[in-house]
Amino acid sequence: MGHDLSEMVDTTRGDVPTRPAEEPRGCLFALSQPPLMIFLAVVGSLLLMAAVHDLFML
Repeated sequence: MGHDLSEMVDTTRGDVPTRPAEEPRGCLFALSQPPLMIFLAVVGSLLLMAAVHDLFML
């Protein structure tokens, strides 16, 4: 049972349209994500509460 090249099915794609190159996303894109902003707000509020406690309660 030999395989001839003429019996093989051509599965190659012709001219595949290329997607336009995406612009690299930087720090401002990362900061616009809601989970990150919630995390940073929680950490910032904890630091603020600790600073206020140190300044006024101690």
